[in-house]
This record gives sequence, C-alpha cells and structure tokens, in this order.
Amino acid sequence: MNSLDLDDPRAPYLQIAAALRAAILTRKIQPGEKLPSQTELAKRYGVVRATVQTALRMLKDEGLIVSRQGSGMYARERTAKPVGLRPHLEKAFETDDVRIDFVGYTSETLHGAIVEPLDKIRSGRLTPQSIRIRMLLSDMTKPLGLPVATSGDDVESERSRARMAGIGARNLGAITDSILELGDLGLVPNVDVEARVFTSAPVFKAYVINDSEAFFGFYPVVEHDVRANGDLIRIYDPMGKDAILFHHADDGDPESIDARFVAQVSTWFESVWNSVATVVPR
Repeated sequence: MNSLDLDDPRAPYLQIAAALRAAILTRKIQPGEKLPSQTELAKRYGVVRATVQTALRMLKDEGLIVSRQGSGMYARERTAKPVGLRPHLEKAFETDDVRIDFVGYTSETLHGAIVEPLDKIRSGRLTPQSIRIRMLLSDMTKPLGLPVATSGDDVESERSRARMAGIGARNLGAITDSILELGDLGLVPNVDVEARVFTSAPVFKAYVINDSEAFFGFYPVVEHDVRANGDLIRIYDPMGKDAILFHHADDGDPESIDARFVAQVSTWFESVWNSVATVVPR
C-alpha cells in the first residue's frame, strides 16, 4: 500500500492527487493509460472511496484525466504534448518574490494550481517574502460574443454570462481570501491581489510567472448544455479546461523568440491593465 505521509499537513485527497499528477506528468502513467479503479486506489492509500473521488475530480478539472463511461479513468492523450502549468506555478512559490499575471475566463485553473503551494506556506515549508497576483478577466455584466446561447436569445445569453460571472466571483474570492490571509497571519510580509475586467470575450488565456515565463493557449469553443437558475441552456462556451497551453521562458537573450514572446505578453497585459480595464472591488 502507498501510505500517505502523516507529517504532510495536506488533506489525504490532495496527497493522492499530487501523487497521481506526478505519475502522469512524468509519464509513469502513460498518455491514454487506464488508472487503477477507485476501489484499488482507496485500498492502496488506505482511504474511503469518497476521498479518491475528490482527488480524481481535481485531476479531471485540470484536464489530466478523462472518464470513459463504463470503463473508468484514463490519462489524457494530449498530456504528452503541452507543458504542465502547475509545476511551474508551484516552482514560482519557492522564490522570495512571487509574481503572477493572469488573463482569461474565470481564474478557476489558477485557483486550483496554487492550492498546494499555499498549503506549503501555511505549514512553513515555503517562505516567500512577497506575493503579487493580478487577474485580468472578461466583464460578464456586459454583452459579449462568448459565452452565448446557441438559440441567439438575449435573455438566455445574459443568464449564461451571469452563471459564469458567479463561477468567476467564487474563484476570485477564494484566491483573494487565501493570499490576504497569508499576510494577515504574518506568513508572507507583503501580499497584493488585484482583479480588473474589460469588455472582451474570452478568446485566450495567458499566465506570466515571475516576469520570466509565459503560458499561452486559445480557448476552444464548445457547444454544450449548462444549468442557469435551474434551467438547462445550450450555449457556445469557451472551455478553459480544454485549452492547450504553450510554454515560453526568457532565456536571457533579448533577441530569442521565447524571450520576446514573454516580453510581448507582459507588454500586452500592462497595456490593457492600465487603459480599458476597470478595478473589481474586493
């Protein structure tokens, strides 16, 4: 049995998710390979199935695994191609000064990716001196090209945007509360979290990490049903979990493609942040 680390302050489901994530990203579990059943994983880690289900749900939300009805969970085929965002974000929190700029839909992926490093800060295993996170989001209170009802009905489109605004607000609130709490507890001397919105449909997502790395990917538009105020609405939805992110790192050569890409993403972010974007009150 792969026993859990009793000295690890993380909840069992986070430990299980971390172990499976590492196995997938290092290809110990190959792309397309079937994962052990929930019963097998529960026995392996000495936990109840509900704990395993929570861990698997996290990995599914991250796009690392997919479920096949009646067959089980599989490592996603495409995980062999793009570089994983999470390890780079976690690595950023090992530095003294953490800087993350994000532009995208709801910041849901960002929220999930920073849970583990924030837990390590609370337990004293990471000790950054400052954290600054800026989030540039689409303004779902305004009519946008996406998400939109497939019927073309304005009321249904407004309800679909209100639904996404709620998801975005929950993740933004969770990120903000978690970071500010670290400052209130004296665990990180300097913390700052800010969000701004602008009236552009979510077409792509991008991260700039510690001013030296950039991740960029387009949102594929998917037609599917969502529930808004109890009713099913069919919409065209930019699916962040299906966005393949491409990684660029500043290699110190200002003329290299990667360094120029990181610089351009940063320049674009600053230009929107300081012009048409408006502050989201805390």
